[in-house]
Amino acid sequence: MTIRLALIRHGPTDWNAEKRLQGRIDTHLSLAGRARVSGYRVPSAMMSFQRYCSPMIRAQETAQILFGDGPWATAPELTEISYGDWEGHILSDLRQELGEEMRLNEARGLDFCAPGGESPRMVQARLAPLLRRCAQAGEDVLAITHKGVIRAIYAWAAGWDMTGKIPDRLRWDAVHLFTLDPTGVPHIMQLNTPLGPATQGSI
Repeated sequence: MTIRLALIRHGPTDWNAEKRLQGRIDTHLSLAGRARVSGYRVPSAMMSFQRYCSPMIRAQETAQILFGDGPWATAPELTEISYGDWEGHILSDLRQELGEEMRLNEARGLDFCAPGGESPRMVQARLAPLLRRCAQAGEDVLAITHKGVIRAIYAWAAGWDMTGKIPDRLRWDAVHLFTLDPTGVPHIMQLNTPLGPATQGSI
C-alpha cells in the first residue's frame, strides 16, 4: 500500500515580503497573504487525507482559511526550522556581515546552522518519528508547514545534501507530493502542483 504525504507551505507574511528569517518567531499571515490563501484550492483528491498542521500561527491561519472548522491535528514536528540568533535578520545582510564565515557555513549543506538554531539534518531527525507513524497508520497525510521543513523533506527524498543548486525548483504556492515507505522514508511523487482551480482533478 502506497502512503502519500502532501505538503503545503503557509501563506505569506510581512516578514516573508521583507525577506526576514522567521524561524520560531510566531508571525501572522499578512493581509496579502490571507488574500492569496483564500484563492487556493486544495486538489479534491487530497481533501480526504488526514490533516496535520504546524502549531505556528501562520500555519494555523492557513489551515483555517483552507479547511474552515474542518478537523486537523497539530503536530509540533512540523514547526519551522529554528534560525536561533539570526531570526528577524535578512539573509543577504548576514552574508555581507559575516563574509567567509557565512560562506563556509552555507557550504555545509545539511549541517548549515545558525548560532543557537537547527540544521536541516536536525529537522529531518525530528520529522522522522512523525513520518514513521504516518506510514504505519496507513493513511494519506496532508500537512500545512513551512519552507524549511519542506526543503528538509525534499532533500531527504531527493538524496540532496543541500550543497550546490537545488535539483528541482520548488514553488511555494503549490502542493508537493511524496510517498512514504513502511519506515517513513519519503520519496518524490509529484512536485509543484498549483493551488488553484486547475488542481481539482485526481492526483
